[in-house]
Amino acid sequence: MLALLWLLSLSLPSLWAEILIRCSYKSLCQQALVSGNDVVLQCDYPQALWYFSPILGEDPFLISAVPNIKKLPGGSLQLTNPQPSQTGLYHCQDSDNALVVEYEIDFQDVSTLHITHKGLGQKPLQNETLSLGGRVLVFTHWEPWQDCNRCGEPGERKRLGYCYIEEPQEKAMPCWLYLRGEKTHSSRLRTELQVEACLAPCDHVKETNQPYFIFDIYPLGKLTNNMWLTCPLASIYRPILWEVNDIPLTWQGQLSNQVLSSILEPTNGGRQLQIFQPAIYKCFVKQELMARFNPRPFPDVPETLQQEETGPQLESREARKGKARSVLKGLKLMLLVGIFLGLLGLLLKLCHPSQHKRSDQVLLVK
Repeated sequence: MLALLWLLSLSLPSLWAEILIRCSYKSLCQQALVSGNDVVLQCDYPQALWYFSPILGEDPFLISAVPNIKKLPGGSLQLTNPQPSQTGLYHCQDSDNALVVEYEIDFQDVSTLHITHKGLGQKPLQNETLSLGGRVLVFTHWEPWQDCNRCGEPGERKRLGYCYIEEPQEKAMPCWLYLRGEKTHSSRLRTELQVEACLAPCDHVKETNQPYFIFDIYPLGKLTNNMWLTCPLASIYRPILWEVNDIPLTWQGQLSNQVLSSILEPTNGGRQLQIFQPAIYKCFVKQELMARFNPRPFPDVPETLQQEETGPQLESREARKGKARSVLKGLKLMLLVGIFLGLLGLLLKLCHPSQHKRSDQVLLVK
């Protein structure tokens, strides 16, 4: 599945790293999402016009020059690193001003994300009653569990939970769409990420020759000791797995402070990994290998680690180095031969005129 996306991502690298939100034709869809994580709002009309109405009741305006928003060729709207301030109504219409589709989106602030792991006995946020012009219930609306990030071996899976508010006898709404800019100081208004252990069977044959990205990592030093790796096509909305020297990283290990050599970034669901030591890093999305990050050879890398970096890429690099050395040696030899021939020619030129002069003198004497 993702192998095809990998090939398409070479020409559209940002599109396939995002979640696609769909809504029925001429319908209004309400959706809570996580800020800071890219998303595409679908509108199947190439000449689509998009308007945005902020939650503060401001007049709608045509989306044309917003830095992190652009319209895709097919008409859909791409939001890169959306912010909580971009919560509101997104209206797509055709060239005759007729409605195609509408989205009311609540980009909930990821900086207050509450993350828990079932295996550690950590509890999600509890329901809470607030007084907001009346008694309302604040609760977490949980999305379905994502697939396990490994198959055939113990792995982990995660699910997102969004802040919702419900009035008696009324339909629940995402928190900030309900509040419409009203100020409240409750610490309960937060998005959640919950993780648990899982074991899933491998119900398909793994592709052994699928394409994946290969990156070289510069040596870690004073300027690169907080290096971040980004997994292509990964998203907080997709299962992600990182391996370090073929050993999987787990949220349980990180949340229990057992793993200190690298840090999974919670705000993007582990799409980024912060590293502090050289190693071979691999990332998987939906159980498919997406990228391998190889350390560049340098003296501090253990010999066993350098031996791991084998295969066609290393052989190709060594072949290129050997060819370059051979060419350099050939150039040096040609230079020495050229210098020798030049000196020999100069010597012969100096000797030849004197012989010519002596022969002329012999003829005159006769």
